[in-house]
Amino acid sequence: MSDAVLPTPIQRFIDATNRGDTEAFVASFTEDAYLNDWGREFEGRSGVRSWDSTDNIGVRAHFDPVSAHPGDQDGEYVVTLTVTGDGFNGTGPFLFTIRDGLISRLVIS
Repeated sequence: MSDAVLPTPIQRFIDATNRGDTEAFVASFTEDAYLNDWGREFEGRSGVRSWDSTDNIGVRAHFDPVSAHPGDQDGEYVVTLTVTGDGFNGTGPFLFTIRDGLISRLVIS
């Protein structure tokens, strides 16, 4: 990845996943978070926790950042991650929206 520093909430998201720390992972999102994983929608921290258990830490996912740049809107960041583990394996863009120091929206496509 380039020398770009990831915004703190996104770095916490990656670090929590790579450590297998569900509580820290869920805490990196706002209470009213929205997560869309290829059209599957999850809302709030309970939705994030559900997704985490089936598609992220629950399948021992590991994230390696490839690139990052600001998105089109304020607070948006496009981070390309390589994902490995016992679920999806591959590289793709994650569109994060940051609000008040937490992830308020995540779209994976």
